Amino acid sequence: MIRFLIIFLLFIFYLSGAELIEDRWKSGETLLTFLKKNSLPQKLYYDLDRETKELADEIIAGVRYYILKDSNEIKQVLIPINEELQIHIYQKNKKYAFELIPIVYQKIKDSFVIEIEKSPYQDIVEKTHNKKLANEFVSAFKNSIDFRRSLRKGDKIAIVYNEKIRMGKIFGNPVIEAAMVETNGKKHYIYLFEGRYYDEKGREIEGFLLKRPVRHARITSRFTLRRWHPILHKYRAHLGVDFGARRGTPVMAAGSGRVIFAGRKGGYGNVIIIKHKDGYKTLYAHLSKFRRGIRRGKYVKQGQVIGYVGSTGLSTGPHLHFGLYKNNRPINPLSVVKITKSKLYGKKRKKFLALVSKYKKELQETIKIAHLPKTYEEFEYAVYLKKENNPS
Repeated sequence: MIRFLIIFLLFIFYLSGAELIEDRWKSGETLLTFLKKNSLPQKLYYDLDRETKELADEIIAGVRYYILKDSNEIKQVLIPINEELQIHIYQKNKKYAFELIPIVYQKIKDSFVIEIEKSPYQDIVEKTHNKKLANEFVSAFKNSIDFRRSLRKGDKIAIVYNEKIRMGKIFGNPVIEAAMVETNGKKHYIYLFEGRYYDEKGREIEGFLLKRPVRHARITSRFTLRRWHPILHKYRAHLGVDFGARRGTPVMAAGSGRVIFAGRKGGYGNVIIIKHKDGYKTLYAHLSKFRRGIRRGKYVKQGQVIGYVGSTGLSTGPHLHFGLYKNNRPINPLSVVKITKSKLYGKKRKKFLALVSKYKKELQETIKIAHLPKTYEEFEYAVYLKKENNPS
């Protein structure tokens, strides 16, 4: 903990007399091409272990990264891999070193209520200038409300959400904790619980169905966003689940969708990426080969064989690396495998209802504040209305 805080403070300290370059990761760029482009030793990449090389392939196109230069010489580099972990390249004894460190960010919470003028998406963007928040809201309600048919001008929506701030800018994806849509005087609520959205009664409202992509396979490595290895004394991450299986074992699509990538991808070897509805994507890596006809643009159905287990790329043996993403955020596949629309019971339901009570109060307070009169005239009119409705 102290280690990465010191690094961050040094990074800020350098800013007084150095040049800070902010850029976005290019589509198709790899850590190796990045090192070459910036005249950094490629040995940094080649000396990495297999897991870290794989992790370097998870850098998302468009993510902001930072280069610190002094006298035109690179002193430090920070490249996010996910929302919790980042690559840190820095000078040590006049040589460059590589490590993975936690991302330093500030989490802020906010809430607001607005009346529909155009559409939920457009109105949220105009209110917050945050397209990711608008996308998350629309996606969250997509399976429970038909916005085109149900919403009218003047209907209300309220959102309680949090987002991360890094280097003074919004970082990663916002997380909606609770939200409300009012249609024809009726309020519809959703609440985030253990990574999934549920209604007031604890019924799941997301419809994405996921199944295991390999039959009769054992799990050899589990998902983790950030983990401190007590023996190696460094941070590790594994943004997927590894299923150990014999070479040639059929790999099935975990859900229906369209293939958006089928080819080689660095340490992942032969990879297929499928785009599903509601912002979900699945990734299948280290395949020995693709099934005939599987190519970019191909629509596949859940359970359809798309490839075969192998050990291409950086792999110590035949296995499938399976990744699940929502709006480019890696999530644990095992948390949603074989989940259908269900209802919470027992201890989970009790825990959920306590959460609902908390968030409902926040939403109601947000709506109440939004309705407070903003001028003397509005206040005077509000008092008049109250007396008219309550003459006593």
